[in-house]
Amino acid sequence: MANNFAEGTTNYLRIERAIHFLCEHAEEQPSLPDLAAYVGISEHHLQKIFSRWAGVSPKRFVQFLTKQRAKQSLAQSRSVLDTAHELGLSGPSRLHDLLISSEAMTPGEIKSLGAGLLISHGYALSPFGLAYIAWTSRGICHMAFCQCPEPDVERALGECWSGASFLRDDSGAAKYIDQIFQPKGKKQPLQIVLKGTNFQLKVWEALLNIGEGELISYSQLATMIGSPKASRAVGTAVASNNIGFLIPCHRVIRESGDLGNYRWGIERKAAIQGWEAAQSLAERS
Repeated sequence: MANNFAEGTTNYLRIERAIHFLCEHAEEQPSLPDLAAYVGISEHHLQKIFSRWAGVSPKRFVQFLTKQRAKQSLAQSRSVLDTAHELGLSGPSRLHDLLISSEAMTPGEIKSLGAGLLISHGYALSPFGLAYIAWTSRGICHMAFCQCPEPDVERALGECWSGASFLRDDSGAAKYIDQIFQPKGKKQPLQIVLKGTNFQLKVWEALLNIGEGELISYSQLATMIGSPKASRAVGTAVASNNIGFLIPCHRVIRESGDLGNYRWGIERKAAIQGWEAAQSLAERS
C-alpha cells in the first residue's frame, strides 16, 4: 500500500511541477520540450501522464490557467449572481456537481468535541495526490491533501474532535475517494457534516452552489451570502474549510484573476481548477 501511495504521489508531483512551470509562463505558451526539460522526464512520458490525468494536452491545459480566462469566468459568475438577485434569490442555487447534501453539527455536539462519536479515517490516492479523509455514520467530516501519511496530517482531525474515538480504514477511504472522483455521469449522492460558526456555515454552503469549472471572487462570494462588505471575513472562512475539494474553496480567486492562497498549495489549486475546466469541456463536447 505504501509503495502504491509513493508511486501515485510521484506521478502527481510531476504534474504539479509541470503546472508550476505552466503558471509561471502561462502568457508565453511554453513548448512541450521546455516543459519536459523542467519536469525532468521525456516529452513522450510527460504528454502521456498529463493527458491521461487531465484529459487534455499540456498545451490545451495552459489555456485554463491564464488571467484572461480567470477574469472571463469571474464576469460570467457576476452575471449569474446579478440575475439571481434581480429575481430575489440569494444565489444561483444550482444543484452541486457532486450531489452533495450537508448537515451542520448542533451547538451541543460541537461543545462535546465528538464525545461518544466514532470517526473512521484513512488515506487514498486522488487525482491530486494523496488524500486524507474522515467520516462518521452521518457523512464525511474531513478531507485534506498531503504527500505522505504522517501524524501531523491526522493531528488536525484529532484536535477538532478530541472527544471522539478513531478507527483507521484505508479501504473505506479508497471507496470514498473513488466515489468523489467518479466521472460526472456516474456520481452518487454524498453527505458531508459541517462543524463551524454560523458565518462559516453560510460561506461553505454558498460554495456548494459554485459549479465545476466556474470561479468566483471573494467579494462576489460575500455578496452571495448577503454580506457584501465582509470580503475579508469571507476569506478567513474559506481558509478555515476542513473538507477540501467537496466544499470547493479552490474555486475562489482574487478579483485580479490571481489564484490567491490555498491551504493545500497554490499549484494544487491551479491543478484542480484546470482539471475541472478540462472535465467540463469534455462534458460539453
